[in-house]
Amino acid sequence: MDEVLVTGGAGFLGSHLVEALLNTNLKVTVVDSLVSGKADNLRRFSTNSRFKFVKKDACHLSDTNLVDECDTVFHLAADSDVRMSLTSPTLKFEQNVTATRMVLEAMRKARSCSKIVFSSSSTVYGDTDVFPTPESFGPLVPVSLYGAAKLACEALITAYCNSYGLEAVILRLANVVGPRAGHGVIPDFVSKLSRNPSKLEILGDGSQRKSYIHVADAVKALLLGTQDFSSNVMILNVGSNDTIDVVSIARIVAKSLALNEVEYAPTGGIDGGRGWPGDVKTMLLDTSRIEQFGWRSSMTSAEAVMAAAGELAREIYVKPTARA
Repeated sequence: MDEVLVTGGAGFLGSHLVEALLNTNLKVTVVDSLVSGKADNLRRFSTNSRFKFVKKDACHLSDTNLVDECDTVFHLAADSDVRMSLTSPTLKFEQNVTATRMVLEAMRKARSCSKIVFSSSSTVYGDTDVFPTPESFGPLVPVSLYGAAKLACEALITAYCNSYGLEAVILRLANVVGPRAGHGVIPDFVSKLSRNPSKLEILGDGSQRKSYIHVADAVKALLLGTQDFSSNVMILNVGSNDTIDVVSIARIVAKSLALNEVEYAPTGGIDGGRGWPGDVKTMLLDTSRIEQFGWRSSMTSAEAVMAAAGELAREIYVKPTARA
């Protein structure tokens, strides 16, 4: 493999992946509309002769010859805000499902590019009664529009692989945290505490318990996509082997901001303490399959949260007393 294409490469996860790919001496082309991605995330690579950026929506990728020039597509372009999918279902469909179909169409026409590495999500499982949840669990019944869109993308990918001879590695990611994250529980808490350092609203009853991984570990899992697998479609869970509840995350974030007297105020939530419609109450993935290929999370959920909270605090936290 000499050259790869990364859709959504200006985003949180995508920009970290681009850096790792460039460090392996690959040629990397990034396609990103910059609707949610940030040009600043890629600015450090602008002088690298092996890096190319194309401002374009992945929905229009089939209109170009960009896929012809690469061996593998890392498809990360998506509207990744689970909670906001409630207010923009059409956008969720277009930026996830339509974009994935157009990437696959571009690959089908190109023929020279036969492998896609796709960042899916643990939300495809919905509410399960099996923990840790293996890749073989079913039926898959997503409870969020985001999860439904990711599952639809997986279905398209597997159909194209079996119909047109493509290969795919589908990574079902737990909650990814780290620097450059634009949304999620940690940026949300940091933002709220920058406005009011004495009281922190927590959506739901605070008992929601999920697995978290640091972005560095998520990137290592994505890089496994460059390997050859025995199956033309390989589905892999990616997560830590434990969970952490939301109140504990809130305490870690407050501590990272050196705030010792914070009142934690859960809203109570809906439907048994969920933060919003579509919020999965409990999530823990069985990662034994990906561990067979040499990957393992280097941090527990709490350690990943602590690292990410410290990184984001340095990036975006502004003490209210320092404001003009």
